[in-house]
Amino acid sequence: MSNILYITASIRSEADSISRGLGQRLVDGLAARNGASVTTRDLAANDLPYVSAERFGANLTPAADRTPEQAELARIADELIAELQAADTIVIASPIYNFGPPATFKAWADLVARAGTTFRYTATGPEGLLTGKKAYIAIASGGTPVGSEIDFMSRWLTFFLGFLGITDVEIVAADGIMGEGGEAKIAAAQDAALKLAA
Repeated sequence: MSNILYITASIRSEADSISRGLGQRLVDGLAARNGASVTTRDLAANDLPYVSAERFGANLTPAADRTPEQAELARIADELIAELQAADTIVIASPIYNFGPPATFKAWADLVARAGTTFRYTATGPEGLLTGKKAYIAIASGGTPVGSEIDFMSRWLTFFLGFLGITDVEIVAADGIMGEGGEAKIAAAQDAALKLAA
């Protein structure tokens, strides 16, 4: 059976979040189509730690060589990496905050980017090790046009996924929704999410 990893980052509730609504439409459609199981990781609720020197060292130490303290420090990164490795489809639902991703997404990225596990260094540069996966990104933005020069969210996230080896990425966006025609833009994005997952 296939497995979908559903990652959300909005500080808003399911009822109020546009990005969560788009992401859930994708997840529901994909799960129904493929009979997939779904693992959900809510970055806004889980209060991920930021990487410290000690945590960074623990994450790079082979599991068999870690001290008990290092094992505890590396536990959350191990868990997040295992979720990525187990998934064949990743659905990411996130708003744009101040032109970029929520800080929780950067914390997540710092924890899952592990040399020798999710990527490796080669003579020609880094190579992602999480290949063969498909990713969907559902984005909501009040004023930042997705794909524009001031959108540092979709460019960064697409690049980061590619860095890990996940290069098959599709984006659905409800952007500029605080301006005129916001409701119509949301409805169009919802339709696009349903079609993408069908």
